[in-house]
Amino acid sequence: MHQRHLPASPNWYCSRCSDINGKGVLGFGAKNTIYLLNVTAASPAVTGELTGHTERVSGFAFCSHDGQEHICASTSDDKTVKVWDAEQKILLKEHSVHQSTISAVHWSPVQKLLLVTGDEKGIVVCYWFSSNDTQSFFPEPRTIFCLSCSPHEENYIAVGYKDGMIVVIDISKKGEVIHRLRGHDDEIHALAWCPQPREDKNQLNKNNGVTQGAEMGCYLASGSRDQTVRIWSTARGKGVMTLKLPFLKRRGLGVDPTVKERLWLTVHWPKGRPSQIVSSCFGGEIIMWDLKKSGKQKWNLLGSSSDGQNHSRIVFNMSSFHTGDRELLLSTSMDREIKCWDLASLECCWTLPTLGGFVYCLSFSSVGTGCLALGVGDSMIRVWNTLSIQNQYDIKTFWQGVKSKVTALAWHPLKEGSLAFGTDDGKVGIYEVYSNKPPQISSTYHRRTVYSLSWGPPVPPMSFGGSGDKPSYSLYSCAGEGVIFQHDPWKLSGEASNIDKLIRDTNNIKHKIPPHTDLSWKPDGSVLAIGNEDGSIEVLKAPTLKLLCTVQQHHKIINSLRWHHEHSSQNELQYLLASGSSNAIVYVHDLKSVIETPSESPVLMTEPFRTLSGHTNKITSLAWSPHHDGRLVTVCYDGTAQVWDVLKEEPVCNYRGHSGRLLCVQWSTVHPDLVWTGGDDFTLHEWAVSKQEHVTPPKTKKRIEIEKKRGPQKKSKKKKKAPEKGGMKAEERELPLGEEIKGAAGSGAEEGQSDNVEEEEERENTDGPSVTGNGPSFPLSSLAVSFASSRFVLPAQSLKYLSLKKRKPRSILPLSTSMDHRPKEELQQDCLTLAAVRYSHGSGDHIQLGLFTDRDALYRMFQEEGDHMEAGHYDSMVYLRLWKGDLIGAINLAAEKGELTDDLLSLAPMAGYQVWARTVEVYVKQLCHHEQFLKAASHLVSIHKLYEAISLLKSHQFYREAIALARARLQPEDPVLKDLYMSWAAVLEKDGHYATAAKCYLAADSNFDAAKVIAKKGDVISLRTAANLAQISGENELAHSLSLRCAKDLMLFQDWAAAQEVLRMQDSLLGHRLVFCVNEILSQRLADADVVTWSVASSHTWSKSCDENFLSMVHRVWQSEFEVTAADLVKVKTLKISDVIIKSPIFHLSFIPQLLFHISLDVTLCALSQLLCDWPSVLEDLLRALTRGSEVGHFTLMTESVTFYKQKLDPTDERSLVISESVEAFVCYQLMYKKWWNYSAETSALTNNTFSNGDCLTEKNHSEVEANRNGVAQSDAIFSEGFWKVLLSEPHANLQATQRAIEEIQRRVTSLIQQHSQRKDSRESPQALSTPQSETSEEHGGPLNVMECCIVLLYMGKHLNPFPQHICSMAATLLRKYGTTESLCKAWKRLTQ
Repeated sequence: MHQRHLPASPNWYCSRCSDINGKGVLGFGAKNTIYLLNVTAASPAVTGELTGHTERVSGFAFCSHDGQEHICASTSDDKTVKVWDAEQKILLKEHSVHQSTISAVHWSPVQKLLLVTGDEKGIVVCYWFSSNDTQSFFPEPRTIFCLSCSPHEENYIAVGYKDGMIVVIDISKKGEVIHRLRGHDDEIHALAWCPQPREDKNQLNKNNGVTQGAEMGCYLASGSRDQTVRIWSTARGKGVMTLKLPFLKRRGLGVDPTVKERLWLTVHWPKGRPSQIVSSCFGGEIIMWDLKKSGKQKWNLLGSSSDGQNHSRIVFNMSSFHTGDRELLLSTSMDREIKCWDLASLECCWTLPTLGGFVYCLSFSSVGTGCLALGVGDSMIRVWNTLSIQNQYDIKTFWQGVKSKVTALAWHPLKEGSLAFGTDDGKVGIYEVYSNKPPQISSTYHRRTVYSLSWGPPVPPMSFGGSGDKPSYSLYSCAGEGVIFQHDPWKLSGEASNIDKLIRDTNNIKHKIPPHTDLSWKPDGSVLAIGNEDGSIEVLKAPTLKLLCTVQQHHKIINSLRWHHEHSSQNELQYLLASGSSNAIVYVHDLKSVIETPSESPVLMTEPFRTLSGHTNKITSLAWSPHHDGRLVTVCYDGTAQVWDVLKEEPVCNYRGHSGRLLCVQWSTVHPDLVWTGGDDFTLHEWAVSKQEHVTPPKTKKRIEIEKKRGPQKKSKKKKKAPEKGGMKAEERELPLGEEIKGAAGSGAEEGQSDNVEEEEERENTDGPSVTGNGPSFPLSSLAVSFASSRFVLPAQSLKYLSLKKRKPRSILPLSTSMDHRPKEELQQDCLTLAAVRYSHGSGDHIQLGLFTDRDALYRMFQEEGDHMEAGHYDSMVYLRLWKGDLIGAINLAAEKGELTDDLLSLAPMAGYQVWARTVEVYVKQLCHHEQFLKAASHLVSIHKLYEAISLLKSHQFYREAIALARARLQPEDPVLKDLYMSWAAVLEKDGHYATAAKCYLAADSNFDAAKVIAKKGDVISLRTAANLAQISGENELAHSLSLRCAKDLMLFQDWAAAQEVLRMQDSLLGHRLVFCVNEILSQRLADADVVTWSVASSHTWSKSCDENFLSMVHRVWQSEFEVTAADLVKVKTLKISDVIIKSPIFHLSFIPQLLFHISLDVTLCALSQLLCDWPSVLEDLLRALTRGSEVGHFTLMTESVTFYKQKLDPTDERSLVISESVEAFVCYQLMYKKWWNYSAETSALTNNTFSNGDCLTEKNHSEVEANRNGVAQSDAIFSEGFWKVLLSEPHANLQATQRAIEEIQRRVTSLIQQHSQRKDSRESPQALSTPQSETSEEHGGPLNVMECCIVLLYMGKHLNPFPQHICSMAATLLRKYGTTESLCKAWKRLTQ
């Protein structure tokens, strides 16, 4: 049989406090220790601990590089970073670069041996382990909650902050921020990089806005307290998917519904699963998200096959590793359990319970074989079936009705499953562990901690009556106030009886009975042994509790009493009683003669049967072996368990596996070689006696000195160390087990062991402790154990060692007090002097007698005391002045020393209003010096200095509080209120909190700024919200621009329905709605012709393609959807001349959606002109649309015939005819190339040649040509003489030749200037020269190249289809006259000769 181990609970509210390496070693931080577990799919095994931190461990991580898996790192609230060897369990290196509490840690998966940590002040520290170098960065002035190094880019680190911000920094560029990822509204709890490099569209559902194809970068997942998991694209710096946590029905029973808990959302991206993410949920559930799934439910619940598999409280950390062909996930939770999951089956493999407090008591059931009960300081009882074969950690947890540390347990001797428990707040109850009922609680409470429980026969008055009217066993409880109660298990609601009354009456005791500290019934129920605070042991005969004997051997309080079992081979051993106390020695008493032949008067025993010495500190618990004769195990504050052979008075073995003091012990009732021990290290150990290498306990230096001297020595008083500035921490105010407040017996000073170790038990409070806290907090219920006036919380058994003496407070009259400690002769002389003064009516300067004479003498004593007061004791001087009635003097003294208090301030009004007001002003300055600004502002309000209070809060960034105060006390129109809103809004806007900033602007009636700040984020939702806000607020122009901007963004995503919905909100945007309508119809037609291939998010039914003419379709949709018709000429004219539809300048556009938008604008103007019968404008707008398409090589964007419009032109309008000819030239230009492409099979060489203007002939996809052939089939008759005259325009050829000449001159001048000029002005001259020509080209020359048309005509006439001779001569003449450049000549000769 192997030994088992229950470790301490993993620490809560840490972003990465557990991790597992590739070899299956799990490490996690618990308190200030790191525990290591070997993990398999079958079971876990605790292999060791890493100790060295002095405060709570806040982070832990393994190095993931091959061959370095044993290297790990930990961070702590002691502000140190330590690097360990997990195999050797030794410290390798450490650094203390951080000045604030460390909150995040991670090893770089790419850069070898790089450790990255972050703290609450926002500092990121990179530590290179091999070179011992560090480098610090400060990317953002925010509190860091978590960080994660990229597994693909060695210099990228993602950092999550408390306010929801995520940044990606590059450490190779001095921590430069690469991306700021905004989207979360609350704390970032975890970050996880995708294990697959590059951003692949196949990883995510396409409906989430992911791009086509793979991009550089990597996806990043984040979990936040705002209940969302977000997936970010680091290639584009924006979110691509948001996963909202589902509300699931809470599973499990180990939850107290009255305890609130805050959400913790951790995420983990398993290796080898790029499309699956594991995250925690609200109540302890773990869900796996499938990023490829569409629909609402993209998740699967782990452990859904049966109840009880899930955690019952929130999950903090998750990590995974591969073992064989299985991938296992490890999770830690607030329910103090570590679970192992199979990610393939999503089922729980095993559960390891952990402990969140001291293990105070253990108890094996005498009825249920192998059933072990644990009483733990985390307010829970655990019942462990230690004999379970399928689950070696088969543990049930009970919390109902406990609500305090469980300090005592006792199984019923006969009734199966009946377990009595006692707590540190004095509660006694009985649990039926095999039922779901809450426990029965005794109505009689102890005033202090319950030390021990024991089942025994009833004694009077409960023993009176018939056998059927009373229980066979009563429950006895002993607690810190020194009282033993007898409880009726049949009627716990009744009042329990104090057995001291029976002991007094039976034994006729008149003196005071010493306080009891432990009790133990002999197994046969005939005799009761009681241990007392003074070290005595009383043995009483049942049922009358007649005193048989008193054992006076110990000199300190009795901590534990145990009778030997009755089934030994030697009958006389059953009368052995073992006792342990605070003097580190165990005595065994043989009480056979006292019990079998009792005397009439009690016997006093002063000699033990056996003495077992070897421990070096307080004995806390004993247990006899039920399998051996005279075999005893003891545990002690020295941190060891000792097994004794009592009969031989020899040690057998010593167990040293614990790292703290031991508090309880039990010998296994099944296996004779196994012992169970628990201690204040939050662990329970099962160990074998036969496997221990040590025989005796370790000896401390102090113990060795004591053994050498062996003489009674006077104890020296130790000065109490002054607490640090700011007072003691919350966990340091709790005394350790067995620790006295001051001067109590059994302090263990002569044993040389310091017991100044604080218990740091974790407690659940309403909100959970903050990541930034120095330690766990404690509920108020834990204070019930302390004295009525004490501020200390005493853990279990600690009140055993309290002396009745209490420490005297410091006197405020130290001088006269010291005078009372002079030699006896001088004190007696004072008596004579006092008598002489009183009876001779004289006086003197004897200040020590001021308390006993008249008032004048008392005042002189006060004055002398004030002059001799020790530095720093100003409070005593203030009290003296107050007692004299000098209130103003007391206040002035405290104000001068900066020691004003609330008590003094409350007394100030007694001296008058002016004094009180001045005192408040001084107190406010004192509070500001100590940074208590809220309290200072409240005091300013009390003296009606409202504006000063508001200014104070504002100057220290307490905007929310300042606004609350101003709203409550000032008039709504007060300018101070608006100034507060505007100042706060500026700060919020700078920090990226745009929504709250907008609220401030709205409250300050600055509606324009509110809309602008919401629009800053730039996403569609923000723009739409800003537009609505501007419209509601009456900012019509801003609403107009924001709506248009939002609609254009939606247009880029092809979300036509949403774009029209946004534009519909503004009546002034009707013109833009028409443009978007044309754009949608045009995009749909181009998509049907395979000219564009993008996907459409949403569209309207009226945009579907049909056989109808394009412009006719536009007019029909306008009439049906937008009520724009030719009949309403006023409306059409308004749209045509409005500044909404602006003629855009002609420039080169390569982005197709933008190009289509500008073409749609031209077509819209064209359609409006047609409705107005303005035919010249129709052709002009049509020409502009064709020009835009031709500029970028798209000739097929507009193929409508212009014949109909030409017939309607005024023949006397020269401008209209010129525009008509330009449109015809475009059509002819397109038809010329289509003719060439349709009939030439050898165009590949030609299309790659460069022409005289330096532009390449645009290559056309063969499929596009074939698609267009059916729609624009032309007969050879089209290529008539008029066709070529349109293309072979000599004025255009002349202009283009002039432009080429100017360009050549500009090129040469530019070359000369660049060679000979060194001044900056010379570099600007080429730009100045090139600008006018470019404008001229665009305005007059047009995009058609006449020389190009000439070359194509000559080529087609020679190789494909002969043309009339005079047409060919015209082309050749133009080439000779205007194609004189070298490039044109070369192309002409190559293609035509």
